[in-house]
Amino acid sequence: MWNKQQAVADAPAAPPVQTATSPVVPFNAPSGTRLGNASVRETARLGASLAIKGHITGTEDLRIDGKVDGPVSLRGHELTIGPTAQLNSEIQAGEVVVYGKVVGNLHARGRVDIKKDGSIVGDISSARISIEDGAHFKGRIEIDPTKTQAAAD
Repeated sequence: MWNKQQAVADAPAAPPVQTATSPVVPFNAPSGTRLGNASVRETARLGASLAIKGHITGTEDLRIDGKVDGPVSLRGHELTIGPTAQLNSEIQAGEVVVYGKVVGNLHARGRVDIKKDGSIVGDISSARISIEDGAHFKGRIEIDPTKTQAAAD
């Protein structure tokens, strides 16, 4: 016969609890720091409380959540326009993702994505475009697939 203590002793031990850990990358780590097989790209950010009047230029990815009145030029890098962003801008970038509102023309070497609540009033010139259901777009679209090839050369 078996007793209560023996049943507890024979029960399989619960596997140790594992928590998901993500590698820690220092704030000042150089661009392109590798994490496993994925490469981390630095992205500059303009917060929701910022309002800028003037020309923005850069050679890194940028996320804008505030207000910008003036041209934005990111020589082949990605521009993300956050849901709280309002831009009155001529935009030149490698790729553009729009969650917020843009009034002005967009020129992208790669893809332009207008997300569900995104809005663009202006002309778009790009190699590829994606417009989700619920997005607002008013303007002309010029799609030139050779732009991507030219950017790769």
